[in-house]
Amino acid sequence: MKAVVIGAGEVGYHIAKFLSLTHDVIVIENNESALRRADELDVQVVEGNGANADILASVLPDVDILVAVTGIDEVNIVACMTAKLIIRSHHGWKETKTIARVSNPDYIDVPVTSRAQVGVDIMICPELALASEVAEVLSNPSAIDAEMFAGGKVQMMEFAIRPDNRYVGKYMQDLKLDDCCIVSAIFREKEIIIPRGDDLIKANDRMVVVGKPSAMENLESVFGDKESHRNRILLIGCGIVGFYLAKIIDKDENADLKIIEYRKSRCIEVAEVLENALILNGDGTDVSLLKEENIEDMDVVVAVTDSDEKNLLCSLLAKQMGAKKVIARADRSDYVPLFEMVGIDIAVSPRAATVNEVLKLTMGKGIETLATLEGEKAEIIEYTASRQSKIVGKALSKVKFPKGAIITMVVHKNEVIIPRGDFIIWEGDRVIVFALSSAVPHVEKLFK
Repeated sequence: MKAVVIGAGEVGYHIAKFLSLTHDVIVIENNESALRRADELDVQVVEGNGANADILASVLPDVDILVAVTGIDEVNIVACMTAKLIIRSHHGWKETKTIARVSNPDYIDVPVTSRAQVGVDIMICPELALASEVAEVLSNPSAIDAEMFAGGKVQMMEFAIRPDNRYVGKYMQDLKLDDCCIVSAIFREKEIIIPRGDDLIKANDRMVVVGKPSAMENLESVFGDKESHRNRILLIGCGIVGFYLAKIIDKDENADLKIIEYRKSRCIEVAEVLENALILNGDGTDVSLLKEENIEDMDVVVAVTDSDEKNLLCSLLAKQMGAKKVIARADRSDYVPLFEMVGIDIAVSPRAATVNEVLKLTMGKGIETLATLEGEKAEIIEYTASRQSKIVGKALSKVKFPKGAIITMVVHKNEVIIPRGDFIIWEGDRVIVFALSSAVPHVEKLFK
C-alpha cells in the first residue's frame, strides 16, 4: 500500500513513522530542517509545496491515502481538493482517501467530520479532539484518560491507583466493580499486564477499565474520593482548545469553572458566550492571583495555552500550591512522558487524534473507533463483525485469539455484554478489543 503525507512537522512526522511500517510512504515538505528529520525514516522525501498540482500528479498514481497535516489549514484543504481533481481526470487511477488537519473554527466545529463535497474525506481538528478528550477525563475526577465506543454505549477510563487506596496489596478478584465493568489492562512501570484474578494490585498501577457509562459513574468510590461534591475546575488559557473545552464544561451542572486568560479582548469575547464561568484577566503563573482564587481548593487545573513551557510551569505551580490534579497540554509529543515524569498528572497531545484517524483508515473496514494507550504500546479498538469475519459464529473458547489481546465488551442488538468462553459473536456485533500493538495485526485477521 502507498501513502502520501504532506507536512513533516510534529503530526506529519509521527504519521509517516507509523505508516512506514506497513506502507510505501512519500513525504512532501518545503522546510529544510523538517525534511532532514523525515529523511531519517524509511520514507521517500519530496521537497516542495504539497498543494502544488505538478508535485501531486507525480506522486499520486496508486496512492491509497493522502494525509495533509501542514500548519496551514488552507494548504491542507487545497492539497486534498487538488488530489481528488487530479485522480478524477485520470481514469483508471486508484481512488485515494484524503485526510486534512484543520484548526480554524470557521472550517470545523467538531473534532472529526467529513467534507467530501470539497474533496476532504476526513477533516480533523486536533485541538477540538484534545478538548473533547480532556472533557471526558473531567467527567470523572479520578480518571486520567477516557474514550467512548459503540456510539456512547461503552466507555473506557484509565485510573491511577494512589498509595492510600484501600485495594493496594489486595488481589484483582477482591476489586468490587459493577457487573458491567471489566479491567482490561494494568500499566505498571514499563510493563503492560492483562490481569487475572490472582494478580496483585500495587501502588501507582494504572488500570484501564471498560464498561457501560452508567456503571462507570460508580468508579469514583473505588478509585477516588468517597465524598462527592461539585467539580472545581481552573482553566488556564482560552484559545481554540481552551474555549472549546470551556463550552463543554460550562454546560455541566456539577462543575464550577474559572478561567484565567491574559488577553483582555479574548476575556470579553469568552464572557459573552459562557453563562456560568468566572473569567479572570491575568497570567496563569501569577502566584498572587492563584492564591486569591484559592488554587488549593481546585479539583483540577487544566493548562492549555499555546506554549508547552508555559503549560508546564502553570501546572507545576498549581500542583505545588495544592491543586488535587493537574492536566497540561503538550503540542510536542516527546514532552508528554517528560511532563508526567516531573509531576504532571496528565499530559495530553493534540496529535493523537490525527494519528488515530489515520490508523483507522489504514487498518481496513470494520474499525469504528480506535484509541492508542501508553505511548502507543497498546490499543483499544472497536470492530464491527461482518459475515466474512473468521470470529463470527464460533464460541470464543474455540477461537485462537492472539496472546496480548482480549475481548472486553460486545454490543449485541443494543445490549452491552462482557463475553465469556461460551459467548458467540454474530454479524453486526460491535466488539471492543484491548490489544498490545504487536498483537493488533493478528486480531485484524479474525475480523477480516
